[in-house]
Amino acid sequence: MSEISLKTLMKPSMTVSIEFPGLEGFEVDLCYLAREELLSLRKKCISKKFNRSTHQAEEVLDEDKFLTEYVSAIIKGWTGLKLSYLEELLLVDTEGLDANAELPYSQEEAEILMRNSGTFDTWVTDSVGDLENFTKHKSKNSSDLPKKLSTLKTTSE
Repeated sequence: MSEISLKTLMKPSMTVSIEFPGLEGFEVDLCYLAREELLSLRKKCISKKFNRSTHQAEEVLDEDKFLTEYVSAIIKGWTGLKLSYLEELLLVDTEGLDANAELPYSQEEAEILMRNSGTFDTWVTDSVGDLENFTKHKSKNSSDLPKKLSTLKTTSE
């Protein structure tokens, strides 16, 4: 029998579908990334700039590039995002459109949602950071998440 080691047991990533709380049928395919993968992603978005006042090279994070890379790495798709749900996530004008029509997933749509909806961004980041969402022992119903989200909505308004 071969030796068991943590290095051989670790998974670099895993994708699961998680329903967004309070928006029935809206499921997002989220990918868990190991810490090493996240650090590598961040490193790709850092450049060195010379600071004239300190006469030192400083690392600068390109936030737009990071968001693009981050969204690409962790959001793998979604289903059930009705136009009426968008009104819960950000300011939109859906007048004259079918409220039950769905917004199809695309990388660009995911970036726009992450960039403009603090509620969605926070939920995605919290969900990806919660290892329990990606393990066999996953709790199907996270009872405190809706409370967190309603607190976010109240404090951001």
